[in-house]
Amino acid sequence: MDIISQLQEQVNLIAHLAFNTIGTLQRDAPPNRLSPNYPEPPAHPTEDAANFAEQPKIMSAALVKAAKQFDALVAALPISEGGEEAQLKRITELQAENDMIGQELQKQLEAAERELNQVQELYRQASDNCLNLKKPE
Repeated sequence: MDIISQLQEQVNLIAHLAFNTIGTLQRDAPPNRLSPNYPEPPAHPTEDAANFAEQPKIMSAALVKAAKQFDALVAALPISEGGEEAQLKRITELQAENDMIGQELQKQLEAAERELNQVQELYRQASDNCLNLKKPE
């Protein structure tokens, strides 16, 4: 897998972890009183309060680990030599090469189509000759 695909996978993992972390916190967080003017919120039935206290730590550690892996992948990207001007020049060269190859392929395609038409015409003539040689009964 190339490095760009790995970066995309890592971004997807970070997004997945972030959404799961936020969703879990929303779902499991105990209610808080917003103002003294409001009544005390009902107790949140938690099966394991200690587990809830550990969840944010575990999830944040997973997010930090994924972010560090992403940073490592970014650091592994090849460094562009020569700056933007050299890159633009290289892109121009590659586009010109691509155009030349495209024209060559187009010529080959046209030649192949002509040959196919010739073969089809010869096949049609051969099948017509075979049909004309048979005498009707």
